[in-house]
Amino acid sequence: MPSISIRGQKIPESPIRKLAPYAEQAKLKGHKVYHLNIGQPDIKSPEIAIEAIKNINLDIIEYGPSAGYESYRKKLALFYTNQNVRVSFDDIMITTGGSEALLFALGSIMDPEDEVIIPEPFYANYSAFAAESSARVVPVISNIESGFTLPTIAEFEKAITSKTKAILICNPNNPTGYLYSESEINQLGELVRKHDLFLIADEVYREFIYDDRDKHFSVMNLKGIEQNVIMIDSVSKRYSMCGARIGCMVTKNREVISASMKFAQARLCPPTIGQIACEAAIDTPQSYFDEVISEYKERRDALITELNKIKGVIVTTPKAAFYCIAQLPVDNTDDFAQWLLESYNLDGETVMVAPAAGFYSTPGVGLNQVRIAYVLKKEDLVRAVQILKEAIPIYNSK
Repeated sequence: MPSISIRGQKIPESPIRKLAPYAEQAKLKGHKVYHLNIGQPDIKSPEIAIEAIKNINLDIIEYGPSAGYESYRKKLALFYTNQNVRVSFDDIMITTGGSEALLFALGSIMDPEDEVIIPEPFYANYSAFAAESSARVVPVISNIESGFTLPTIAEFEKAITSKTKAILICNPNNPTGYLYSESEINQLGELVRKHDLFLIADEVYREFIYDDRDKHFSVMNLKGIEQNVIMIDSVSKRYSMCGARIGCMVTKNREVISASMKFAQARLCPPTIGQIACEAAIDTPQSYFDEVISEYKERRDALITELNKIKGVIVTTPKAAFYCIAQLPVDNTDDFAQWLLESYNLDGETVMVAPAAGFYSTPGVGLNQVRIAYVLKKEDLVRAVQILKEAIPIYNSK
C-alpha cells in the first residue's frame, strides 16, 4: 500500500475540532453540549450583508480576478485608511479566509526548513500552515502568570538563527485574548529591522477590544520597515461571517504580492458570493459594533467571574478578542475534555472545551490548560462553567 507524504504525517490535528466526534456522540445520547471550544460567534451577521446576498442579480456566478474584485479592494483600502492604516487597493490581495492569506504569505517568503518564530500559545492552525509550507515553527513561550505579555526581546534574539525568516504574531491574540501594546509592537519592529526579517501580524480581532484605555496598534503603522511587514485580516469575526470565507493579505512589498499572485492564480479566485456580501458589509453602521462589543464585554466579565469561583483555576482577564486560556486543577485537559463528552453530564448537559496543549509547539506545555471561547450568551456561559465546577472533582476522583 502506498504511503502518505511526510508532510501529511507531520501536519497536526486540530485541537479545536478533533473532539467533534465525541460531541456528536454526546448529542446522540440526548445531552446538550455547550460549545466553548470554537470561535463561532452567535452574533447575527450585518443585515446589509444578508440583503446583498438576497439581492444578487447574476445570470452566471463566474470566476473573478485572482486578487479579488477591484471594487472590493478599493472599498477595503478606504476602510483601513479610516482606521489610520494607510494602504492602496493594490497592497491588498483578497483570499479565501485569513487562513489562505497566511498560507500565501508563508508560501511566498519561506523556503523548506526556514524558521518562523511565534510567541506561544498560538492559534493551532499556524503549525499546520507552516507544515504545508515545509517551514519550521520556533516558539518563544509567554506564560499565564504574566498574563501572556510579549516575551522579552532577548528571548526572541536567542531564537533567531541563520534559518529565521519571519516572526508571526496574532494581535489581538487567539487563544489568550492578549492585546499587544504599541510599545511591544515597536520593539518587534526594531527587531525585524535589525535582523532583516519579515513581521507577519494576524489582526483579525482588531475590533474586539473591551476597555477604553486599550487601543489596537497595527504593524502597518511601523515606520521604516514597510517592506518587511505583512498584515493578515478576515471578515469572519468582524462581521460574524465565518462561512463567507473571505480574508485578505496586506503588504507594501511588491515582491510578496507578486509571489502570492502565483498562488492566487493557481486556486483561480476567492469566492464570488462572499466578496459581494463582504463589500456590502463594509457599510455596516458603527452602532452594530458598539452593540457587539458591549455584548462580548458582558460575556467576558461573566465568564471570568465564574471561572474565578472554581478552586484551583488560574485565569487572567483577556483585553481583547473573545478567548481566554484557563489553567484547570486537572493533570491532562485532553483526557478531561474527552471524558466530559463521553462520560459526564449534569442534568443532561455537558461542555466542550479545547485542550490548550495543541496551541503550544513545545512538548509538555499547556497540558493542564484549556482555551475557552466566550461566544455563547451570558446565561449559557454561566451554566457551562457551573458544569465544569461540578465535573472537576468527579474527574479527579475517578
